[in-house]
Amino acid sequence: MKKSKYEIDMCNGSIMDKLISFSFPLMISSILQLMFNAVDIIVVGRFSGSQALAAVGSTTALISLFTNLFIGISLGANVLAARYYAAGRDREMSEAVHTAIALALISGVLMAFVGLGASRQALALMGTPDDVIDQSALYMRIYFCGMPFFMLYNYGAAVLRAVGDTKRPLLFLCAAGLANVALDLLLVIVIPLDVAGVAIGTVASQCISCILVLRCLYKSEGSYQLRFSRLTIKAVYLKRIFQVGIPAGIQSTVINFSNVLLQSSVNSFGSTAMAGYTAANNVLGFLYSAINAVTQACMSFTSQNYSVGKQKRMDRVLADCIVLSAGVALVLGIGAYVLGAQILSIYTEETEVIQCGLEILSITTVPYFLCGIMDLIPGALRGMGHSAVPMVLSIIGTVVTRIIWIYVFFPNHRSLYFLFISYPGSWIITILMQAVCFWFVRRKCIRQLQTARA
Repeated sequence: MKKSKYEIDMCNGSIMDKLISFSFPLMISSILQLMFNAVDIIVVGRFSGSQALAAVGSTTALISLFTNLFIGISLGANVLAARYYAAGRDREMSEAVHTAIALALISGVLMAFVGLGASRQALALMGTPDDVIDQSALYMRIYFCGMPFFMLYNYGAAVLRAVGDTKRPLLFLCAAGLANVALDLLLVIVIPLDVAGVAIGTVASQCISCILVLRCLYKSEGSYQLRFSRLTIKAVYLKRIFQVGIPAGIQSTVINFSNVLLQSSVNSFGSTAMAGYTAANNVLGFLYSAINAVTQACMSFTSQNYSVGKQKRMDRVLADCIVLSAGVALVLGIGAYVLGAQILSIYTEETEVIQCGLEILSITTVPYFLCGIMDLIPGALRGMGHSAVPMVLSIIGTVVTRIIWIYVFFPNHRSLYFLFISYPGSWIITILMQAVCFWFVRRKCIRQLQTARA
């Protein structure tokens, strides 16, 4: 099955070392991708002031809300490609890849138009203060011009992850990340474009990573080779991508809607709290990127082993992923808690902003391993082709809990610390529901595999 040095045989041999080999390049890749926004935040916070910092930060939740549906759908492309690859179904693999890349291009163009037209209105609905809304809207409009590049990179990288290749996307993001840093410094310090400068730098870096991943797929010799003349949308593959991807995308979108509500609550404290939340949320973003890499590994490994009927190996994959995710999250979470003030001082030197960020980090960083476990169970279920029920349970456990917290309990205890207690609380509730769901779905999948062998 293994056809090149970049691919990983997920269906045979030891598991933990392969999970690490898959996950760690993806962790670094995800962190680099997040650094596109982090560099923007650090540069404007240092050289353009706290208002510019708040302006860029106030767009984070909205950008995620707009884009996560289509990013979630890329998970469907990953699962489908992993199945076809493991089963040696080369024709279906090729057609699924071309359908996924065509879908990425269409969705990217669509998101560019949505972002250009709806950015300011969405920011106003969130209660973005008047002193930052113009800069926030400008940043979002420029950022969304890069959506076609952003989508094509993510779908292309999803195809590479399906065959176990997480190393080349890492190299591509290294190149793009260095370009982003250079452009941000040039367009903010040398050419003082402030918020517009960091947005332009981010779009340019996304273009670089997109070109590199498409070139990689074009030059590949395997069943996932890309030919632009064969780009098309085939209904049979689109349906299968949507079966897994749309529930995942809806789940991510709705969860980010709850984050938008949290952002609105933070906005009510003023621009200083907004700047503190921006920096703290960026730190949490790095933690999430690390554990999400393990979730991606769990989904890809589970999907490949499910396609060849290795149920016991699927169980070992989930168990090893829980150990790996919890270990990584605890190390990083405790580190962020202990070094919180020093980390936040990278983003800003203003004492009040740092204090607001510390208030948020004090309740969210150490228990962040719960978030990793919460995401792993749906990841395993998606690998088995079951995405709808985990979506519903995640929405109930995460979103409903946070909405109740924001509108029932928070008004009587107005502090950032109390507001963000909703994070670990919602993670625990969701884990309990997802564990029950997994037990029932696993039994169903075992029966299906036994029937297929009979």
